[in-house]
Amino acid sequence: MERHSFSQLLEAFQLLDRRLAFRQAPHFNLVVCGGAALMAARLVERTTKDVDVVALLDDSMHLVDPEPLPTVLLEEVRAVALDLKLDENWLNNGPSKGDGGLFRSGLPEGFTSRLTRYDIGTHLTLYIIGRYDQIHFKIYAAVDRFGGYHADDLRKLAPTDEELLAAAHWSMTQDPSEGYRLSVQRFMEQFGYGHLAQKI
Repeated sequence: MERHSFSQLLEAFQLLDRRLAFRQAPHFNLVVCGGAALMAARLVERTTKDVDVVALLDDSMHLVDPEPLPTVLLEEVRAVALDLKLDENWLNNGPSKGDGGLFRSGLPEGFTSRLTRYDIGTHLTLYIIGRYDQIHFKIYAAVDRFGGYHADDLRKLAPTDEELLAAAHWSMTQDPSEGYRLSVQRFMEQFGYGHLAQKI
């Protein structure tokens, strides 16, 4: 799958907004995490394969489960993919897919208060997750994959010990098994955070 810069993704979102307006679709508020959010917030300089939607927001600014994504939104996402030669799933709800996803398992406390609004147009607004929440999601993903680009992103976010411990303990609410706790400790020991391993 091809990787994209934020400017390329912004072009896709602008086209998506115009297509939604033409369809007279509802206005959508998308809560975005992952690489696209890191780039939008200028926390990490890199490219990304897709845009991860972790939640939706309703008109009252309450978080809404993004599973499934609205039909009209998905139809226009696929149309944009054809127009711009993107992967048809360039925008997806992968992080919150199903009962084991982040939304249903529980987002970090105070999550909504740390969102940053990014207006695309009349029919589309992005809400970018905060750095603190990125640290939470990245440690969970880095432990699951045991390193990779998630660990690289985590280092670039330069978390404090307090932030790392909070993130690690939150991640154990996503997977409360003893095996996962041991995996968190192992990750801490092997990726430069060994002094925190015994606090997990």
